[in-house]
Amino acid sequence: MNSAPPPDSLLPTTAARPRPGGRTARIRAQVLEAVHAELTENGYDALTVDTVAARAGVHRTTVYRRWHDVGGLITDVFAAASDMEWHPRDTGSLRGDLAALNQEIQDSLTEEASIAVALIAVSFRSEQAARALRRLWEDRYTQCEIIIERAVRRGEIPPTTDARALLIAATAPLYHQLVLLRTPPDLHLPHDAAISTALAASAGAFTNPRATGTT
Repeated sequence: MNSAPPPDSLLPTTAARPRPGGRTARIRAQVLEAVHAELTENGYDALTVDTVAARAGVHRTTVYRRWHDVGGLITDVFAAASDMEWHPRDTGSLRGDLAALNQEIQDSLTEEASIAVALIAVSFRSEQAARALRRLWEDRYTQCEIIIERAVRRGEIPPTTDARALLIAATAPLYHQLVLLRTPPDLHLPHDAAISTALAASAGAFTNPRATGTT
């Protein structure tokens, strides 16, 4: 979650590009791109190993041998997202950092053929996907804790601030409006949610008296 961060924020939007590693890495990238395309265009019910293999231009036996089934494909999509290099932006203030994070979330949820929305939907249909999504959330929230650590160092919020509680409060309005209510995106919401959360945090709303610092 840098100066030009990918718009994946807490969820992926594009399949991981192949790392150096030759044919195996290229095949994985092709297959995961095909999974993304199938999910966003046709949905989970239409996703099969055969359709993914055909779309990726890979022999079906190659896909069966490595991923076994649809569950294996979905799990690897989440694994690839976890491997992506991503860091929260440092804007110099808590409200700025939270606004930047929220903007990435809004962009990922409202882009055309959003893989973020598709994967959230899949998590309600597949227990494997649900487990993988929970692991990805945990990874992303852990990465985002640097936002709270920076704010503590700047003296913006108390050192006993609960990082997870603050992050959830800041990002929840985006998911509530765009995923739960499915309302059109509000251009002001990422910034407004960041400001209200930062003000509450500076007043001690997210302090944990048992904590000795951020976690």
